[in-house]
Amino acid sequence: MANNEDNKSEGSAEIEGENENEENEETEKILIIDPDSEELDFNHSRLTKLENLEPLRKIRRLCFTWNLIKKIENLDTLTTLVELELRDNQIVIIENLDVLVNLELLDLSFNRIKKIEGLENLLNLQKLFLSSNKIQCIENLSHLKNLITLELGDNKIREIINLEGLENLTNLFLGKNKITKIKNLGCLQNLQLLSLQSNRITKIENLEELKNLDQIYLSENGISNIEGLSNCSKLTTFDLANNKIKKIENIEHLEDLEEFWINNNEIEEWTTIENLALNKKLQTVYLEHNPIAKDANYRRKIKLLLPWLVQLDATLCR
Repeated sequence: MANNEDNKSEGSAEIEGENENEENEETEKILIIDPDSEELDFNHSRLTKLENLEPLRKIRRLCFTWNLIKKIENLDTLTTLVELELRDNQIVIIENLDVLVNLELLDLSFNRIKKIEGLENLLNLQKLFLSSNKIQCIENLSHLKNLITLELGDNKIREIINLEGLENLTNLFLGKNKITKIKNLGCLQNLQLLSLQSNRITKIENLEELKNLDQIYLSENGISNIEGLSNCSKLTTFDLANNKIKKIENIEHLEDLEEFWINNNEIEEWTTIENLALNKKLQTVYLEHNPIAKDANYRRKIKLLLPWLVQLDATLCR
């Protein structure tokens, strides 16, 4: 894509102002230079409408991030499309995507969407990004059998529901919602990454079926005890920062644990650090902003207890 004569090149798209006399308030329109383009990027182009895309017969990737688009439309001829990015616009409804049967990635983050809908024909979809919208309910996803990544962070979701059918999901992001309980995840037995930061969770539970979990993020909740991880033996990253935890416990079986973040909690007893003695693969531990970190010999004591550490807090261990 190019905005002036000096930057035009083959395979790009030119954006020309509808009103060249207005400098700051002018909107733009799409002009296609090469109809054989497979990838076009209209990032930050002041576009208000999706139109004039009919010449694109070989297009595989379209990016319209940071524009002023209010409606998904005029995509009926783009059957070859594999990736569609409409991040940071003003879209309210997910619609008019039925013909995009080859779509593998759809990014509608940072819009004004209230409901998950209009995805019925996207059976090849692998990655769906809907963060920072106004979605209140997880729904209408069970038919997406090929979905690998689902991003629903920063919405208004209160309950984890309706994930049945997503057996191939490996990455689930639900941070910054209003979720109070970890539940209904047993159907996601291939899940490797679970992100639930900044919710209202007070207990680690209902993870028994998630035996392939590699990373779990639970920072900024109201958790007071480390528990419920007996079947999560493959964990390599465990984030519990900014909770109410006083004791490190029930993680001695996590033999592959490499990253353990438990800063900003209520740990004050040095004996609890000894419970990490069996986690020999630990490389990074964050313990700052706990009561024990006020000890003048804090770093020296930690390194004596865990001499294999590579990094303590933000500083490498010598």
